[in-house]
Amino acid sequence: MENQLITQVTKYVEANIGNFHQSRINKLNELQLKKVLKKKNPYLFKAKYFLTAADIVKSLTDAFISSAEETMFGDWLEGLAIFVNHNVYGGWKSSAKGVDLEFDLDNIRYIVSIKSGPNWGNSSQITKMREDFKSATKTLRTSNSKLNIRAINGCCYGIDNNPDKGDYFKYCGQEFWYLISGNKNLYLDIIEPLATKAKERNEEFQQSYAQMLNKFTKEFIAEFCFEDGNIDWKKLVQYNSGCKSFNLQ
Repeated sequence: MENQLITQVTKYVEANIGNFHQSRINKLNELQLKKVLKKKNPYLFKAKYFLTAADIVKSLTDAFISSAEETMFGDWLEGLAIFVNHNVYGGWKSSAKGVDLEFDLDNIRYIVSIKSGPNWGNSSQITKMREDFKSATKTLRTSNSKLNIRAINGCCYGIDNNPDKGDYFKYCGQEFWYLISGNKNLYLDIIEPLATKAKERNEEFQQSYAQMLNKFTKEFIAEFCFEDGNIDWKKLVQYNSGCKSFNLQ
């Protein structure tokens, strides 16, 4: 059974990992320098003693890519988790708000909110998840008042040594993959398939990345550098933080 599951996972990854790599490239192509500059702290660039347009552009681009990749790959892993659970326990993509996966096991209906890692949210986001669990539980018990429901915050990687959160359980890494598959080693077995065509796709991404850096560096120099090549810090800060009219009374 375990070998069959690994074969299924490998086929799924081979068929779908390209979507993640293409999303990386698409996200990069959507990037606009001035929009990103509006969202970053210009004082930090000065404090870090950035002297060249290339330094600033690379810092901006790398921060954007890192954040976007974490989100995109988290979404991709969610799809893999649902696929695995469906093949093992017949689980399904939930239609309940804030719930990603539902499955039945040992007379328990599991409702699962899947996150990438354990440190995914602040207190208000966790409160929202709890509310979504309560709402989903209420809806499910409308048709079956005796339904035994267990809410799970499942994290694809990491560890949480205190899984019992009172009104839900938080399982991370090995425990999460074991919960949805019954395979204690699945969290290790999925590593190798993820490398499918990674080298080729990453080379394609690096080409787009280099083009973007060159394009943005040229744009930054034209907009925020003096003729002698020095950065016009006042102009940069004004673009980021200057107001068109004062609203203070």
